[in-house]
Amino acid sequence: MRSERRNEKRNERKKQQKNVFRQKIKWLGIAVAAVFLLLLSGYGLLILGGKMIANEEDLQLDLTTTIRTENGEVIRTLYNENREYVSTDHIPDHVLEAFVAVEDRRFYEHQGIDLQSISRAVYRDILARSKVEGGSTITQQLSKNLFLSNDKSWTRKIKEMMASLYLERRLSKDEILELYVNQVYFGEGVYGLQKASEYFFSKDVDELTISEGALLAGLMKAPNGYSPLNHPDKAAERRNVVLMTMESAGFIDEETMAAEQEKGLGINLKEEERGTNPWVDSYVDIAIKEAAEAHDLSFAELQSGGYDITVYMNEDFQQVAYQNFQEDAFFPGNTEGTEGAFVMLDKNNGHIVSAIGGRDYSFGDLNRTNVQRQPGSTFKPVAVYGPALMQEDEYNPYTIIPDQYMDIDGYEATNVSGEYKNNITIYQAIVESTNTSAVWLLNEIGIDNSKSYLEKMGMPIEDKGLSIALGGLNKGVTPLQMAQSFQTFANNGEMSKATAIAEIKDRNGEIIYQSESSSEEVFTPQVAWDMTEMLKETVRTGTASSGYYGKELAGKTGTTQHPAVDGASKDAWFVGYTPDYVTAMWMGYDRSDAEHYLTGGSSYPTSLTKKILTDIDNQTGSGLTASFEMPEGVEALPEPIDLPVIEHVDASYTFGGFALLKGKLSWEGSTDDRVVYRIYKEEEGTDELVGEVEGETEFIVDDVWFRNETYYVVPVDPITNMEGSHSTSVSFF
Repeated sequence: MRSERRNEKRNERKKQQKNVFRQKIKWLGIAVAAVFLLLLSGYGLLILGGKMIANEEDLQLDLTTTIRTENGEVIRTLYNENREYVSTDHIPDHVLEAFVAVEDRRFYEHQGIDLQSISRAVYRDILARSKVEGGSTITQQLSKNLFLSNDKSWTRKIKEMMASLYLERRLSKDEILELYVNQVYFGEGVYGLQKASEYFFSKDVDELTISEGALLAGLMKAPNGYSPLNHPDKAAERRNVVLMTMESAGFIDEETMAAEQEKGLGINLKEEERGTNPWVDSYVDIAIKEAAEAHDLSFAELQSGGYDITVYMNEDFQQVAYQNFQEDAFFPGNTEGTEGAFVMLDKNNGHIVSAIGGRDYSFGDLNRTNVQRQPGSTFKPVAVYGPALMQEDEYNPYTIIPDQYMDIDGYEATNVSGEYKNNITIYQAIVESTNTSAVWLLNEIGIDNSKSYLEKMGMPIEDKGLSIALGGLNKGVTPLQMAQSFQTFANNGEMSKATAIAEIKDRNGEIIYQSESSSEEVFTPQVAWDMTEMLKETVRTGTASSGYYGKELAGKTGTTQHPAVDGASKDAWFVGYTPDYVTAMWMGYDRSDAEHYLTGGSSYPTSLTKKILTDIDNQTGSGLTASFEMPEGVEALPEPIDLPVIEHVDASYTFGGFALLKGKLSWEGSTDDRVVYRIYKEEEGTDELVGEVEGETEFIVDDVWFRNETYYVVPVDPITNMEGSHSTSVSFF
């Protein structure tokens, strides 16, 4: 019995022990599960927190925008951070290995956080009782650079770890490394591996040697402290340390390491494009303005977006114009500060090949190519004569119009010279730039009609008065607009919008804009050709004859009176075109008052334009076309006839024919055989036309027979049928 009870007690104790063990196993399982869930939750929270910290937009790095000519020459770069993105596909392995070796040897083994490095950093921080060492992986450095500040606090470190875990789940290792080498700062205002390679070695990243890659990787620790420009010895030491880490990591062998350490730094600086060429500043500003207005790209977007913009600028033309704008002799003024603007367009398509926004123009200054000024008489061809000639049944270049003082509904029109011809052809009115004729003709064709043509040429104006004829506008027009409007005459009556940008590519090399030439007919080819012929004569013998250019040029001058100084000018213009290009030039002061006025008129911009064209023709090898070619389908415009003044007529006798005694009148006439001469016999009341001859300078009067009759000769323009002044009277007795 006792043995049975002992066995029962023994079995009971064993049973209790088993239950306790089971309970321990159960609670241990629960504890393990709880810890696992806690760790899993913590990891999830870290990932979630990392997602909240990591702004996806920040993964798109600021890139440098490049502005280049059609020849591929870079004229300007725009950036917040001077960076050009490059794929790891184009980066040599030995360059990437240099960064991994020195910055994060276990990069391909950890998941964004390297516990070994962190443990070492924590141990040293505890010893120093402050945050003294990083233990940051490449992923952590990228997270800090993209999303966080540079302060050395535990809070920032935790956020950095959270963002790193997120990035490791979001991106592949190659993508992280690619972002890193493109994001980091190399000193000297240079960001990213490609720009660093260009700046320090004047080569693309795919050409970097092992030594050069190690030098750039060594800059990560302290870009300024290890600068190869300011501290070449320290830079060499740091490069050699990087080469040692590459050898110890197995990326290169000891022999290669030793050979690379013996090399010099190999620095070959590349001159940066930004801000080094002041002669392009005006043009760049026009391109930036066009990008904003036409393509909705703000300056801030250009500074960060990595766009590649191709423009139509001709470098040679631009430099010639810029250099000539530095010549004081071309800019008349009573004091310093005389300014100017110049625009040059390809006449076939409106492409802006040159633009100068001011004499000492700097990037971001007032660009006077886009500043509104009163155009003066340069407005007459586009506002009056072009629209009038479109009414072919009413007007042609030889139509007679008034040239006299006039008052039209209270608007008084006078010529600056104070002289009037009474009647004049449209041709003469353009060449001599008479004001009264332009005002009269505008009144005849209608102001609204004129404004409709101006709007077609890109110059909508609010003005409603006859002062439009003389360019007296409330707000004015810009040199760019004036060049664009005269393009209609140069291009067979068709206008293309003036444009600077040929193409825009985004950061991925995709074309997001490409210029497509289009034009709108404003005038007929006949009107355009007639205007060209008349404006050529204006340059040859009229108001635009100042200066010298050895090839054909058509154009019109313009001057506006200064409101505060009698006899002085406020604005001076010349707008013209060659067979290839259209130009517009303005001169004046930004502020016009009694202390700022021009001491010369339109002869100055006319002469300077011709000087620029001459230099372009002689210095750039462009070979500007010598003469205009009449388009097919248009009729030639007869040259104007200059009627002679016949001061004396000789009267003599001659014999012959049935009327044995005849009278002969002879005079000195014109060398132009087209001139017709009318011979009148003086009579009481109305003189009698007895005959006329063309191109001859004598006339036979039949049957004079000693009659006391008096004759005179009048030259006649057969194109207009206008008579000139008659000669003195003469008789045969």
